[in-house]
Amino acid sequence: MKKYLFIIAVLCPMISYAQKNSQWRGDGRDGIYNETGLLKQWPDSGPQLLWKYEGLGDGHTSAAIANGKIYITGLTEDKLMLYIFDLKGQLLTKKEVANEWNADHKGTRSTVCVNDGKLYIYNAFGKLLCLDEPTFKEVWSKDLFTDFDGKNIMWGVTESPLIVGEKIFATPGGKKNNMVALNKNTGALIWSSPAEGTETAYCSPQYISDQSVPMVVTSTCDYIIALNANTGEKLWSFPQKNKHNIHPNTPLYSNSMIFSTTGYGEGAVMIRLKNGGKAVEQVWKNSEVDNQMGGAIKIGNYVYASGHNNRYWFCVDWSTGETKYKVRDLAPCNVISADGML
Repeated sequence: MKKYLFIIAVLCPMISYAQKNSQWRGDGRDGIYNETGLLKQWPDSGPQLLWKYEGLGDGHTSAAIANGKIYITGLTEDKLMLYIFDLKGQLLTKKEVANEWNADHKGTRSTVCVNDGKLYIYNAFGKLLCLDEPTFKEVWSKDLFTDFDGKNIMWGVTESPLIVGEKIFATPGGKKNNMVALNKNTGALIWSSPAEGTETAYCSPQYISDQSVPMVVTSTCDYIIALNANTGEKLWSFPQKNKHNIHPNTPLYSNSMIFSTTGYGEGAVMIRLKNGGKAVEQVWKNSEVDNQMGGAIKIGNYVYASGHNNRYWFCVDWSTGETKYKVRDLAPCNVISADGML
């Protein structure tokens, strides 16, 4: 997918950019963003184009915005290139970082994680790099496949690693080292977990902190898994399958409930945490909402997502799984939310 970066006037002029960190799908990895003042109605000719940049190359990654800068990657020939812009569209930095996926569905995958003055970039071949943001020099790097006996998957790694405190979590997908936690400053191993020992499934993990045990939840090729964030101990696993073992959607979490959706007609499932997060039970299943990779949004008591085989846009009751409405106009699509809008 050829990438172009467009900035359009959908915000009021007065915006605060105090946030210093940025990661995949926002602070809560739930696709909800804090910006306000978005236009409630667009002009007939569309929003005003403020600036554009052509030449990012191929890619599928999201942009990260922090400290008044925009961070995004793109593929040039077989190289992962990091681009950094200011908010007026001025290219500040262009840097070759690593090799990148140049086969089927070629292009960059993972979203840059901006955290405490460092940039974390993960390529499709399992190489995780930490760069110093002011100088862009490499602080550390790990080959998660070589170092932790991991294994790549058909379309290459697409996981955007998760940072919580001093830990960065990633999923090599090995039998012994299925998920690992590294020190974000040094790359040193903190813990490794065999989990269920199944391959990764393109999923970026979620962090849950309001149970008796802080946990990291993600999808591997056959399971939704939860690990103790402090120790790597497996807390539970829940079966989740489709015919291609592709589960790219980060689980949504709210009030002891975890929503996970997958494509190819398999649909969505809601599971409830029990025993302080050490066990789960199924609450409902909705086979219609088979979102392959576009994410889902929870607003109020409703979850919004598009289908894959079932090419509708869905609104589903969070508590019961009942489909409240579906329309064909928008599916399939990716979805985020800001200022009370989808």
